[in-house]
Amino acid sequence: MIRGLSLAEVGELPAVTDLVIAGRAFGLGRTKAYELARAGEFPCPVIRAGATWLVPTAGLLAALGLPLPACSGDTEER
Repeated sequence: MIRGLSLAEVGELPAVTDLVIAGRAFGLGRTKAYELARAGEFPCPVIRAGATWLVPTAGLLAALGLPLPACSGDTEER
């Protein structure tokens, strides 16, 4: 059985994550996640970088209907 990600785990993801972690957020196993990505049917945008599949967390959150976390970076005007 696939252990999905909790809301807390999803909220702690970096800006870009790998396909297996993103698949877990949808309750998908490794094989199914790669199958869907190759077919262009993964439930959120994916990026192919050579042999690696990357998933922008913003797209993952949007597909899950979750808000983007607040930015904690420098917000001072320059």
